[in-house]
Amino acid sequence: MTVAQSLIAFTAAATVLTLTPGVDTAMVLRSATTGARSAAFAALGIGLGCLIWGGAVSLGLGALLAASETAFMVLKWAGAAYLLYLGVGLILKPRSALTAGSAAIGGTAREAFTRGLVTNLLNPKVGVFYITFLPQFIPTGVDPAGFSFVLASVHVLLGFVWFALLIAATVPLGRFLARPRVVKTMDRLTGGVFIAFGLKLALSRQG
Repeated sequence: MTVAQSLIAFTAAATVLTLTPGVDTAMVLRSATTGARSAAFAALGIGLGCLIWGGAVSLGLGALLAASETAFMVLKWAGAAYLLYLGVGLILKPRSALTAGSAAIGGTAREAFTRGLVTNLLNPKVGVFYITFLPQFIPTGVDPAGFSFVLASVHVLLGFVWFALLIAATVPLGRFLARPRVVKTMDRLTGGVFIAFGLKLALSRQG
């Protein structure tokens, strides 16, 4: 397999995985109810978290995570607890309206970025996914560490494209999404998704 063939095959496979609904998609959509700026910051946080995991796997830290049950369990339970915390908070205390300054960098946008980043960093499945998935697309004769990071970067770029499309789709619906009932419903639905993925992460195994 040549480098070009590897990149094409990985891009095709990663595109399918990117389009599969998950906690990242739910987080961006929820942030989009506040505005495109907040959703963009959430996407940036998610992308940075994936890049950090990609770098960690390239440096061999992913192998440690895959081999150490203790490290995996600690990170897994921390990630599950964080998702459950976010989910319960959204269900019990959903927003009833969007504040005028909610999209400011010092407010919701920064919080959205932090949530996206922390959620990915505390999910060991991201690291395990990279360490098991990326090697299948590394051609012979290249530096495995460097090329695996390139593949992780391609995955992040695909994610940005997908999130941009999601955000663009919500812009025309801004007035509808700003309705109090819709805001509450979106928050509670997102909370349910977070709880579901938190439980899924808690019940997941290392392999």
